Amino acid sequence: MNRVLALLFPALFCVCMLPCAAQAPSSRWMDELNWMEFRALVPEKIQTVILTTGTLEPHGVVNNGADNLAPVKIAEAIAADPEINALIAPHIPYGVTGSMAPYPGATHIPEPVFAAYLRAVLDSLRRNRFQNILIVNGHGGPQTAVLMDVARQFSIETGVKTLVINWWSACADVTQRVFGNPGGHAGENETAFLQAINPKLVRRELLPQISLTPNPPPASWQATPAPSSIGLYQAGTGHPTDFDPAKAERYFREINACVAALARDVLAKWNAAGFHGP
Repeated sequence: MNRVLALLFPALFCVCMLPCAAQAPSSRWMDELNWMEFRALVPEKIQTVILTTGTLEPHGVVNNGADNLAPVKIAEAIAADPEINALIAPHIPYGVTGSMAPYPGATHIPEPVFAAYLRAVLDSLRRNRFQNILIVNGHGGPQTAVLMDVARQFSIETGVKTLVINWWSACADVTQRVFGNPGGHAGENETAFLQAINPKLVRRELLPQISLTPNPPPASWQATPAPSSIGLYQAGTGHPTDFDPAKAERYFREINACVAALARDVLAKWNAAGFHGP
């Protein structure tokens, strides 16, 4: 009997230890962790943080906070992926809204102010010893250029690796595949994404009150306020009329998978190139 126990003990020990070795953090959200939990996790077990950004602006028949809710839900969907293994930083909800700012309920932060605040947040994440910062952005327009410029300069100066993902652009092929059109601001694709998150946010009965405006080609024309809260990437396509819940769910899943694949690919290539930390 003793010999049998001696043979079984190592295997039993390994089985018992597996849950402990693979134990997940109590939360993926930084602001839900105790400081002692955080100290034990970063950077020994977790080197990556996801920072989400957006703004408040009109979105056709969905909520003004669409650009805030979408990247947060993407971050929640991908943070626990074993190849990403990230914590989620508190969301930045105010951004460079631009021509949509005059609409009711919208906000706007001037570019220099937003850039300085973003840089301060990135510096704070660096001081907390994160080695990789993934920025999942929910708002387009001039905010995208500010994000990319600040993140690039921050990385060059500090050695912390950064990846900025504008989800609707990085996953444009998903939009085309699911809807057969490129979508648009508050178009069929973005409306479906919010519908999958919370159908109550879609007020389809208000659609007849909204005119449609194709997004202007670069440097062609600009109107402030924007003439419509729905801006289509191509005239005549991407108008939110379907509201098919199955299609919305599919789009939500495929966008999350697309963003996760991009993050995994970049993280793996950073590691392969020897960029292991600042």
